[in-house]
Amino acid sequence: MEWPSLPYEVWKDTHATLHRWLQIVGKVRLAQTPWINHSWHVPFYLTASGLTTSPIPYGARLFQFDFDFIDQRLVLRTSEGRRASLELAPQPVAQFYARVMGMLRELGIDVRIVTTPTEVHDAVPFEQDMQHRTYQPEYGQRFWGDADLALTFFSGRKAEPPSEKRAHMPQWVLQDAYSQESCTWGFWAGGDKTPYAMYFAYAYPEPAGFKQASITPRAAHYESQLGKFVLPYDEVRRSSAPDSTLTQFLQSTYDACSKLGHWHREALHFQRPH
Repeated sequence: MEWPSLPYEVWKDTHATLHRWLQIVGKVRLAQTPWINHSWHVPFYLTASGLTTSPIPYGARLFQFDFDFIDQRLVLRTSEGRRASLELAPQPVAQFYARVMGMLRELGIDVRIVTTPTEVHDAVPFEQDMQHRTYQPEYGQRFWGDADLALTFFSGRKAEPPSEKRAHMPQWVLQDAYSQESCTWGFWAGGDKTPYAMYFAYAYPEPAGFKQASITPRAAHYESQLGKFVLPYDEVRRSSAPDSTLTQFLQSTYDACSKLGHWHREALHFQRPH
């Protein structure tokens, strides 16, 4: 199915478990990769079958993790051609963590990570987490992404970093992430406060009049609790032209952000040579 159903209430336990599994692997990459502004050195990348860390340096060697949501395996490969893997199946986070660390040791890779998950309220260290253990393979296959899948455009101007705090997130990381004027779009699978899948758009800093902007399609609205425009995923999925519906949302929110923020749009737009 091109636009699969993702009812949050049905798979929220799988989402919570998978979120932590992804953080374990993501923190391995974080520990081994030089810092790049706005944390661009740590996102997962989409593949034809799931997600990948891309190559991670380890001395003169490279290694890479791939989440394969078709064959339901986490695969670890090295630049010497060595390989280890584990099945993506119901198991506690603590067990998954132990197995990932065991795979690394098996291939001669010694990596240590901060084991407290970030941006979650019940931040039990991975090695102690026996609560989150649900995994429904069909929802892992339907959903290829971390907590969110995002794209950011920048105006080229600096911004005042936020003073807000997030659970188990160092303040300097937020200050780096929001040090520039930007517009961000993404996909979010849902959460306790917003129990439905959605596409979102927000501006930082939010220009005057942004929340009152006229956004299309009509199903889109400004969610004050989130400080974002949202378009429910089901509205896109059930549309007669899903791609067009989503494109309207992306374009109209970009127009609102860039025009109300007085961006130099002509300098930012790519012009195809004639």
